[in-house]
Amino acid sequence: MQNYDRGRITVRTDAMSFYRIEKDFRQAGFYETPQHKCLFNEIRAAIKKGELIAISGMIGSGKTVMLSKLRDTLTREGKTVVSRSLMVEKQKVQLRTLIAAIFYDLHPNTDKEKVSIPTQGELRERVLKDLIRQERKPVVLFIDEAHDLTMQTLKGLKRLIEVTNDSNTTLSVILAGHPKLRNDLDRANMEEIGYRTSFFSIDEAIDSRREYIEWLLKQCSEEDVEPTQILQQEAIDLLAERLVTPLQIEQHLKRALEAGHDADERPVSTAMVSSVLSGSLMDIEAKITRLGYDHKSLAALLKSPTGEVKQFIQGQLDSDRARELHQQLLVVGLPV
Repeated sequence: MQNYDRGRITVRTDAMSFYRIEKDFRQAGFYETPQHKCLFNEIRAAIKKGELIAISGMIGSGKTVMLSKLRDTLTREGKTVVSRSLMVEKQKVQLRTLIAAIFYDLHPNTDKEKVSIPTQGELRERVLKDLIRQERKPVVLFIDEAHDLTMQTLKGLKRLIEVTNDSNTTLSVILAGHPKLRNDLDRANMEEIGYRTSFFSIDEAIDSRREYIEWLLKQCSEEDVEPTQILQQEAIDLLAERLVTPLQIEQHLKRALEAGHDADERPVSTAMVSSVLSGSLMDIEAKITRLGYDHKSLAALLKSPTGEVKQFIQGQLDSDRARELHQQLLVVGLPV
């Protein structure tokens, strides 16, 4: 029997051939729902106004794919200049790094090493404002993994939007991150930013996981193959019932198909799917991880010692104190 690696979503070649699957699940494309279309329209409207925009979603909810689709759509329409921060180490990102990203993308056909970015703050912002004015259309900066940005950087972005925007220039910033991002911006010490941010969540954008599973199988299999030829309908229903995010669905589909192939089972049965479903999917640690929290950040949120939080997550805390912490999580918006 094979070792099922949860971190690898690529289905083994032999299993793909067995079920007549032509391409990897990651190549399926973007599953656009009416909720996504509504979100895109609202985000477009916020961009035109020059706003700080926060898009949140659980780990594996499809933020990266959705953001890529949104960037491509805006670029294709040609009514907005799209900029993107590529720096990976977000905790080290400072405001000047993000301003540099805008400068580079306002000179798309120029050797980046030749782009002149003033080092003196006052001059830099004035030059940036002039560059945006010359574009004669809104500029939007995309920042992924924004939950890792420091408080100082977030405040700087808010101020940059304020000093840049007027009747002739429009700059918006899209912050994309885990639900932790919204909770952080809602904290009292972030009030000046949170109250000026337009929030959007994609966690409910895929309202039918069953339809998503069937779409995914259809997109990736040969043209005349139906989803129920790959998995029994009851098996699809079980995955839809037990799984939360697209990433979880892709991971467990991979595991089910490989297990089914090894057992020479086609379509994959409900019993086989049940055997590969992780028993820890709905425990507290899995839930808070999907929301973007680790032990340290959760301890800071609850204002409790890290050791106590670990005990709580592992079910080792006394029942009265565990209920208190659980209630605190509900109050701050963590549905665990």
